[in-house]
Amino acid sequence: MVEFLAVWLSAAGISPLILTRGYSGADEAKMLQRHLYGTPVKIGVGANRANTAASFLKRYGYISPWKHSDTDLEGLLSNRKQGSCSCSDQIGIAILDDGMQQHSSFWRDIEIVMVNAMIPWGNHQLIPLGPLREPLTALTRADIVVIHHADLVSEKDVEAIASEIQEVKNSLPIFMSRLAPLYFLKAGNTSCKLALMDISNTLVLCVSAIASADSFVETIKKLGPVFADRLDFSDHHLFQAKDIDMIKMRLRNLQSEFAMKPVVVVTEKDYDRAPEVLKYLDPYEVLVLCSSLRILPHNGNTEESFKKCLWQHLKVSNKA
Repeated sequence: MVEFLAVWLSAAGISPLILTRGYSGADEAKMLQRHLYGTPVKIGVGANRANTAASFLKRYGYISPWKHSDTDLEGLLSNRKQGSCSCSDQIGIAILDDGMQQHSSFWRDIEIVMVNAMIPWGNHQLIPLGPLREPLTALTRADIVVIHHADLVSEKDVEAIASEIQEVKNSLPIFMSRLAPLYFLKAGNTSCKLALMDISNTLVLCVSAIASADSFVETIKKLGPVFADRLDFSDHHLFQAKDIDMIKMRLRNLQSEFAMKPVVVVTEKDYDRAPEVLKYLDPYEVLVLCSSLRILPHNGNTEESFKKCLWQHLKVSNKA
């Protein structure tokens, strides 16, 4: 979502600054830097995001999006290609990654909450008894909710999640999204792209250390491998030698069982966290799945209405 917003804003002539904490070797920041290379998007990494923002603003300056001659609603809703609109080098907007709970002292124009459709609330308990950082009543502070991975659950489940959200705040706009697979990169040679269909009729081992491994595995299964096995590690896990040994043992077992050589598939985050470590999986091939967020049409809501909703919230906030 952070990348989606950054690309959208920069295409409309607003230079965004992404503020991210940089967990575990800043794997997410590395992925964003690769995807956003050549754009006016700036990426600030650091635990103290207030200090990071201050240093970037001191270096580049600030320009209000409302005073930028190239910025207008029509431009923001159009299908302009990335970079087709000239941007000032001055920062026009900041995107705070994963900051609703941790940075309540920041002034926010708009709060976007992402809900994982596959595991929306867990057991409804707060950490450490459950996965929630805050009770559902915190949704009253949200301006927009996006139910993510909506394509991987039933319509009934999606409607149940939306109903729970509306019980907390009935006026909250709700949108749906999915993570659309785009292509594979070859580990060690990211300039080499492979089509998604290249893993059809192959044997795959999904290796991941992300928060939602189920969505990753289900996406791979939809691409038509003969069989997709999985090894899940904790979010942001740093792969060690013992992990490589465990993965290679699983690969050898799969090769023996199916009489064909398996391929390892990892997410971009996992690759960017440990590109050197994954080389030790040789002679097994390692592919990196690249994906992009898409807003799904649902109950009359579309990508265009999502962008319009965002822009209207920003306008109202800046008039306040």
